[in-house]
Amino acid sequence: MRFLEVKGRVAGAQTVTLTKNEILTGLNKPEDFILALVEIDGDRATPRYVRWSFQREPDFGVMSVNYDLEELLARGEAPS
Repeated sequence: MRFLEVKGRVAGAQTVTLTKNEILTGLNKPEDFILALVEIDGDRATPRYVRWSFQREPDFGVMSVNYDLEELLARGEAPS
């Protein structure tokens, strides 16, 4: 079983928000978790898959975290 979290963002967006539950799922099953970032530019959608997305869990009481979209996209790869 794989966990695929899809986040669509308009071209030029600077951040993407992930919930604490999404991050914890990625940390608990890193080999089975794929963060799919889809950049939307008009009629064009460009997906990038980011594996092993997270290094640590959010602090207690945190509901969501904003990540730098450019940094995540640079770590991603085109789906095969």
